[in-house]
Amino acid sequence: MEMDQYEKRGFLHENFKLFHIKDSSLETFDYHYHDFNKIYILLSGNVVYNIEGKSYPLSPYDIVLIHRNELHKPEIDFSAPYERIILYTNLLEDSVLSYCFEYSKNHDEHVIRIKDLPHTRLFETLKELEQAVASNDFANEIYEATLFTEFMVLLNRNMIHKDYSYVSSHTSNNKIHLILSYINEHLMEDLSVDSLSSSFYVSKYHLMRTFKAETGYSLHYYITDKRLLLAKDLLSRDFSIGEICYQCGFKDYSTFFRAFKKKYHCKPSQFG
Repeated sequence: MEMDQYEKRGFLHENFKLFHIKDSSLETFDYHYHDFNKIYILLSGNVVYNIEGKSYPLSPYDIVLIHRNELHKPEIDFSAPYERIILYTNLLEDSVLSYCFEYSKNHDEHVIRIKDLPHTRLFETLKELEQAVASNDFANEIYEATLFTEFMVLLNRNMIHKDYSYVSSHTSNNKIHLILSYINEHLMEDLSVDSLSSSFYVSKYHLMRTFKAETGYSLHYYITDKRLLLAKDLLSRDFSIGEICYQCGFKDYSTFFRAFKKKYHCKPSQFG
């Protein structure tokens, strides 16, 4: 599969959704993204997690925090059983409980390691939440929401009080990682190949080839897709479509309109 075809996976209409998955299949994962935040906890297996140009070798009970719209994929060695808990949440960015996702994105600390996690109240709450999700007991929706809130409060407290160690990442090409970071921080500015090659002192042909080799997708597609993801977010706020077009770095409305319709199969004014 060409990585230029990476896409959104999953859906979420509730405040959260929890999965506990154990398998030894040989399924591989392509780069993808979600329009909600994701917490991934490895329970067993040999996994390297790739997020926006960085790779994180995981140990059991590592917690991976993936901000909405961040491209990611796990690389799995299936010589050992692969088991994980995944929690999707659509908390708004201005929610106090979203602190952990904003912090991980802004500081490139996507993977944290909490000492003796299985014996903490945080993990105990997660297991209780998992049991509640599988139950139909009295007032279960209220109980689920309570446990979910408690889990997120405890996780954020760990982040705020630094009660964890940061799992170091690596990248095979530091310049490409710098370019990825620059793109995501300057989406409304000129991100042409000529501009990027000049800013990072590399020939544009070498830049395009290396970017594709290191990330699996073309430079142009990555930039366009990131701008469209930003546009989709802004459409849910009080911005006019004209304002969104230029805030996302498109030079004219017709280019924005065609790209948006091609990706989301509807006009910007119809999105929602």
